Amino acid sequence: MLVLMVASCKKKSTTTTTDQAALDEQTIVKYISDNKLKAKATGTGLYYVIDNAGSGIQPLSNSTVVVKYKGYFIDGTVFDQSTNAGAEFNLSQVIEGWKEGIPLFKKGGSGKLLIPSKLGYGTSAKTNIPANSVLIFDITLLNVKY
Repeated sequence: MLVLMVASCKKKSTTTTTDQAALDEQTIVKYISDNKLKAKATGTGLYYVIDNAGSGIQPLSNSTVVVKYKGYFIDGTVFDQSTNAGAEFNLSQVIEGWKEGIPLFKKGGSGKLLIPSKLGYGTSAKTNIPANSVLIFDITLLNVKY
């Protein structure tokens, strides 16, 4: 009986993946405009800003990298950040937006990744990240390890 009650209380989602992608695109484009950013699009929904391209090696999609970062929402609320020493990640084990975006920088490079929800956590909510969230990351690529 409890299973039926829980199932009947679930709210059906009326937002399709296409609708969410369009909403994310509008949100990101408005953010770029409002903040006068010189962002480029990759074609997947990801936008990026390179403040400093860096001069070292460029990571591959499966490289281990050390990244100093601050992750926040469109409203500026920070949901995660590293120390100044950065955090080490293998790019094969992170969200799609990082897999695609971090290799756009060379070691020593810095900038911003504007990640639509489909390249972030999608319809899944994480600890302090609601479902369908656009994510923004200020990043500095400190090191690339192969």
